[in-house]
Amino acid sequence: MKNKSLKSYSLDVVKDKLIGKEGTTKRNQYEMEFHLDLLGEMIKKVRIERHLTQDQLGKLVGVQKSQISKLENNTTDVRLETVLKVFSAMKAKVNFNVKLEKEEFQLG
Repeated sequence: MKNKSLKSYSLDVVKDKLIGKEGTTKRNQYEMEFHLDLLGEMIKKVRIERHLTQDQLGKLVGVQKSQISKLENNTTDVRLETVLKVFSAMKAKVNFNVKLEKEEFQLG
């Protein structure tokens, strides 16, 4: 049997090949969904650290338990206002970073 060495690829190369290059619609959608997945995981982690059930957190925020479940399970239909209320109810600070591309743009 021949010993073939395995070739390794970076995650970015794999994403470019399987999902599409950065800036394409498909890649942008993937990246947005990926970030929402992380947001859901973070909500769940903080809730558990605060020893809250989904029902208790929902009552603090003013939403049903099912809404908290949807947020934690990465529903893509998320309102930023709700996410901020959830973290605020758990006394957790939220920071957003905005990355500006070094490209010029023109209006009209």
